[in-house]
This record gives sequence, structure tokens and C-alpha cells, in this order.
Amino acid sequence: MKTDELITALATGAEPVDPRAPSRRLLLGSLAGIALAVPLMLALLGLNPQLAQAAQWPMFWVKLGFVAAVALTAFVLALRLAKPGTPTQRASAALAMPFAAIWLLAVVALIASAPGERAPLVMGSTWSTCPLNITVLSAPALALTLWVMRSLAPTRLPLAGAAAGLLAGALGATVYTLHCPETAAPFIGTWYVLGMLVPTLVGAALGRFVLRW
Repeated sequence: MKTDELITALATGAEPVDPRAPSRRLLLGSLAGIALAVPLMLALLGLNPQLAQAAQWPMFWVKLGFVAAVALTAFVLALRLAKPGTPTQRASAALAMPFAAIWLLAVVALIASAPGERAPLVMGSTWSTCPLNITVLSAPALALTLWVMRSLAPTRLPLAGAAAGLLAGALGATVYTLHCPETAAPFIGTWYVLGMLVPTLVGAALGRFVLRW
């Protein structure tokens, strides 16, 4: 068979790929991760008994907005890293913004507090369990996002795995807000970030192997 005939044969019946398919896959994986994390949170931790009251405080929504913003920007970054040759500079800059905002709020809160009140603002009452809880709740989303990323075409494997891990960590942190009683910006900027960092590092480590194609 000649080269031209081979190309024609391979192209016969080929259909265009839907450009929205990768985003739909990653979105479905993310939603499934949340759907699995919610019953896991209820079984292991339970809802915050004062959730209705906490929802009346502005800082509860700041906390929820922070982790949701990280999830959204990590989603965009992961999606770009799943496509070979797609630039990621803007997505990376956008991802830095929610972290900069919560750290700025944390600094303002610490400066405005008396010296004796600063340590409790950072440590809260659940610092020893917060990162672990977020890590555990992010596990379903981490498995699903890595599985979705593997079905696409990432080339920067550790970065793609890290983005998937950060997305999973942010999704786990979002579910964790339904249990967590902490609302101080210094606490959120320290322990929530650490909780999201763990699946990010796990994703980067696993990405070298599970995303290989």
C-alpha cells in the first residue's frame, strides 16, 4: 500500500474530537470526588453542629470562597496541563491569587490582634487534625482526577500530577468546611494550605508513573 493510500485509509471515518470533552471529563471527576468525600466526611467527622450559626459569619464564607477559588483555578491549570503545548502562565498566576489574598488577610488579622491572641489565631483548636482530615477527604478526588488526567495527554507529568493533587486537595478542603469550626484567616492560611499541599505533593510523585502514556 502506498503512503497516500495508507493516509486515506486511516482518515476514513475519522470524526473531529469534541474540544469540550477534556473539561467535561475533569468536571465529572471533580464532582464525583465531592460526591464521595461528603459521605466520608459525615461518617468520619460529622457536620459542624453550629454550621447554621457559622454560616452567618463573614469569615465562614471567606474560608469557603478561598478553597473554592483554589479548586477553580487548579481545575483550569490541570486542564491546561492535560493538553500538550498549552501555555499555563496565566493559569498559574490566577492560582496564586487566592493564596495571596488569604495570607494578606492573615497578616492583617495578626497585626490587628494583641500579642497574646496571635498564637490562638494561628493554631485554633484543631490544628493537629485539620491537614490530615483534608488529606483524607481529598483521596477520592485525587484518584479520580489522576484517572481523568491519564485519559488525556499530559506531557509535564509531575506538574500535571501536582495540579490534579491540588484540585483534589481543594475539593477535600471544600467538603471539610462543613465540619471545621475554625474561621480565623491565620488558621486557614496555615493549616488549610498545608492540608491541600499534601495531596499536591502526592499527586506530583504519582504523576511521574500513573500519567505516563
